[in-house]
Amino acid sequence: MAAPRFHELEIAAVRNETPDAVAITFAIPGDLDETFAFVPGQYLTLRADIGGQDMRRSYSICSPLEQTGRRTVGVKHIENGRFSGFAQSLKPGDRIQVMPPQGRFTAQIGGDHDYLLLAAGSGITPCLSIARSVLAGEPGSSVTLLYANRNSASVMFRDDLNDLKDRYTTRFTLLHVMDEEIQDVEIMNGRLDAAKLETLASHGLIDPKSADAIYICGPEPMIRSASTAMLGLGVDRDRLKFELFTPAPGAAPAPEPKPASGIKHGAAVEIILDGARRMITVDAEADTVLTAAMRAGLDLPYSCAGGMCCTCRCKIVEGTATMDENFSLEPWEIAAGFTLACQSRPTTDKLVLDFDAQ
Repeated sequence: MAAPRFHELEIAAVRNETPDAVAITFAIPGDLDETFAFVPGQYLTLRADIGGQDMRRSYSICSPLEQTGRRTVGVKHIENGRFSGFAQSLKPGDRIQVMPPQGRFTAQIGGDHDYLLLAAGSGITPCLSIARSVLAGEPGSSVTLLYANRNSASVMFRDDLNDLKDRYTTRFTLLHVMDEEIQDVEIMNGRLDAAKLETLASHGLIDPKSADAIYICGPEPMIRSASTAMLGLGVDRDRLKFELFTPAPGAAPAPEPKPASGIKHGAAVEIILDGARRMITVDAEADTVLTAAMRAGLDLPYSCAGGMCCTCRCKIVEGTATMDENFSLEPWEIAAGFTLACQSRPTTDKLVLDFDAQ
């Protein structure tokens, strides 16, 4: 299977969600319907030239499955975020490079489920898609969404969430937690941390142990705190699903190498991509495979460049490598020889990586 590639899509609509967040809708041509088919919870990677730099960022799809010919993402402006700032200026008719949907923070539709969704800030985007799709596609399923924000003005997709609440009165429960705005119900004030989750569970407002799966999306500290709380409440680890929602590095990431035994200063790395083979030299003391490939002019598939999204997943077919970080590969994938190009540094003189391997 070929590695994912970008397609130029036209922006069909832009809607302001909050003073610093927009929903951007892309028109999907008929011949790309299958290419842009998605599972609720997946993301799109956007690509643009900003100030002479090739920049990429991943944004979760918030569309329901029944939406045809359109894919919508939510983008919140991050302080000093070049891409998120650029995205706020986009308008209908503009065209931008978009990679087909990817990601593993997903809910397959079919059957009866009881889901608990924990979202903070712009982490609502994949949770909204999951909630919409599950409620519409599984008549016997229920969804509880606990959504944390600073205040009412920062709530993204408020109208969409209220619509779900009105449409699925017995199957959708929406709970807002605010840490800068006093609400009528005292228990819903404060930060969404482990203590808050334990309190909500003890009062019966959420029932984590009965959930078939718990989806957690937001800043890394919130994810770690919420995951720890869920485990402490007796939730099986395999029922926890999370997606790190952290700003990506720049278009040409060059993280400081972590101490690792055996990294090679001039390893020969062969890249297999779309059936073609290219050879590059990687100084593992200074570069990951991805940064070395970029220096050599190779356009490898990647998105976050932080070990979180798996877009640059490839298989080691010869040699060995070490990873700086890994937030996305499962243990079975590592055992099967898969690695992340954005985090990999050769530990043998020759390394062969197959980006076409599935």
